[in-house]
Amino acid sequence: MALTANSSIGDWLADPTGGELIRGLLAQSGASADSLAPVLGLPLQQLVVMSQGAMPQSVVDDLVRAANGGEIPEDTAATGWTEQVTPGRFSGKTVIVTGAASGIGKATASRITREGGRVVACDIAAEKLDALAAEFPGIVTVAGDLTQQDAIDRVITAAGDRIDGLANVAGINDDFSPAGETPDAVWDRVIAINLTAPFKLMRAVLPLMEAAGRGSILNVSSEAGLRGNASGNAYTASKHGIIGVTKSAAFMYGPKGIRVNSVAPGGVATGIPMPPHMSEYGSGRLAPFQQAIPTVATAEHLAASITFLLSDDAVNINGAILASDGGWSVQ
Repeated sequence: MALTANSSIGDWLADPTGGELIRGLLAQSGASADSLAPVLGLPLQQLVVMSQGAMPQSVVDDLVRAANGGEIPEDTAATGWTEQVTPGRFSGKTVIVTGAASGIGKATASRITREGGRVVACDIAAEKLDALAAEFPGIVTVAGDLTQQDAIDRVITAAGDRIDGLANVAGINDDFSPAGETPDAVWDRVIAINLTAPFKLMRAVLPLMEAAGRGSILNVSSEAGLRGNASGNAYTASKHGIIGVTKSAAFMYGPKGIRVNSVAPGGVATGIPMPPHMSEYGSGRLAPFQQAIPTVATAEHLAASITFLLSDDAVNINGAILASDGGWSVQ
């Protein structure tokens, strides 16, 4: 079988020609094939996303040509897991999705739309939102900084009188600093985006859901919400905090027909850049634990978990914290 961009990284390494090409590429940056252990099940194409701009598409194209005598063969379906859309699962429902211009948020907005839902997509990246709307004309977009009340007000106005779901996906990482090093600017920004903005959006949609007697809220936490050795001080605090917000709201509003749950991702190949100045001590302290990540997921993997909990398929689930981390949290 020909090796293509959709062939898994594991298949490339197992192939005599493909393996030599991949190992040669890694050697140029001083890396070894062992570094790819968590991503063996992902398609080769995913390396472009994971590189955060360091690897252009041309590199993957050149690898495919080199493995196939100078030609790019007709691509095959990706190996391993493939997304299975459930037609009509969100029909008649309006769902707000934050962080919708890229990564997990985009994958979530896309899936809800393809499953019949009306999506109000929010992000600070206006141009990327425009691209999303061009790809999915039914999506309503709201560009703005959700740490500001006026942006939240515009989101609620765009959604209208009925809001069936809210997916709080937007988030940023910190600089891996421990508490003794964390700058005010890092703490304030991470807490504002990862914790305060989701809370304020919840506060805005809950009265409408309460009046309707139904609703579903999904807050994205993280592996860092389950343990202390997955990220820095500010990010860890924000993701522990969103779990607390989730559990409190699930308890308070469950009797009113509103479900509030959380997904805690582990390693995800979204290509979201890290801050420019990382803590040297924090990065070194975290490195051995981050290297133990058993597998890296795609944004679509996480969207599958998120849309399940948002949908009526999760009718009997409230206050759950779903670790969607490939088993990292059980190590």
